[in-house]
Amino acid sequence: MGLDAVPWFPRRIRELDRFANQILSYGDELDADHPGFTDPVYRSRRKYFADIAYNYKHGQPLPRVEYTPEEVETWRTIYRKLTTLYPTHACKEHNYVFPLLVQNCNYSENCIPQLEDVSNFLKDCTGFTLRPVAGLLSSRDFLAGLAFRVFHSTQYIRHPSKPLYTPEPDVCHELLGHAPLFADPSFAQFSQEIGLASLGAPDEHVEKLATLFWFTVEYGLCRENNELRAYGAGLLSSYGELQYCLEGKAEVKPFEPSKTCEQKYPITEYQPVYFEAESFDDAKEKMIKFAETIPRSFSVRYNPYTQSIEVLDSKLQVENLIRNLNQETQNLLNVFKKL
Repeated sequence: MGLDAVPWFPRRIRELDRFANQILSYGDELDADHPGFTDPVYRSRRKYFADIAYNYKHGQPLPRVEYTPEEVETWRTIYRKLTTLYPTHACKEHNYVFPLLVQNCNYSENCIPQLEDVSNFLKDCTGFTLRPVAGLLSSRDFLAGLAFRVFHSTQYIRHPSKPLYTPEPDVCHELLGHAPLFADPSFAQFSQEIGLASLGAPDEHVEKLATLFWFTVEYGLCRENNELRAYGAGLLSSYGELQYCLEGKAEVKPFEPSKTCEQKYPITEYQPVYFEAESFDDAKEKMIKFAETIPRSFSVRYNPYTQSIEVLDSKLQVENLIRNLNQETQNLLNVFKKL
């Protein structure tokens, strides 16, 4: 397949603006079984948040919002519950970063952190940033953001009638589940590898990558001192499932991308199967090897200096890239020898 025949994908970070509003549902468009479906005040509030995200453009400060006392109370209920489980159920990377978020980003039971503050913190740690989104994106568009170390984040909060349940990602899921791990360098690199692999990939392979994202970044388990711990955001933001996933009731399989990508999964109930990674670095190496099996006539590289995707579609370009990387590595070694 020639480069001109592959699905369009962004080359520069600013081009994320082109699809950030191509969401699958908008604002107050809630399903009939949604807890807030019959609540006009909640639906109006959801539209308010959607409008903020819809009008956002790359380079602008992330919009700050004033959460209502009722929204803060919902956050407080979730925050109190989850923080009692993190020491014994969350992975060490999450437990290392979480106190730093308390110190630097106003994480507390009395305050819903602002996306701008969290995004700036993540950028200092790993180069990851947050971007407000009005609703669910397609798998292709969402994964493309990860290639630039951009995570599309919701800003609204779940309905107060069911504080421990949400049928879709909300700000609790994003800030309690996802944000801490994006501050870890190995996890950040692993997440970006999924995004890079998706660029220009055929539709069926994008869906396989979305499944891998689901069973790792959303619902992944790892082993520490011969005990299972959670690192997936869907687990770290769900009091009920965070307990359930470590009770031994569900099947746990080793993370093998070629097999994991074929696993079916439910969206509105606890997972019957989880996948365990030996480490983020091990998972990253497996993901890189899996990406090599995706039928593309080119490879891609992210340039963090220009925040752009470099397309390598010839053997000569790849050889030049390797040569330049080797030279950069040698230059760094020479610097260290002089220290």
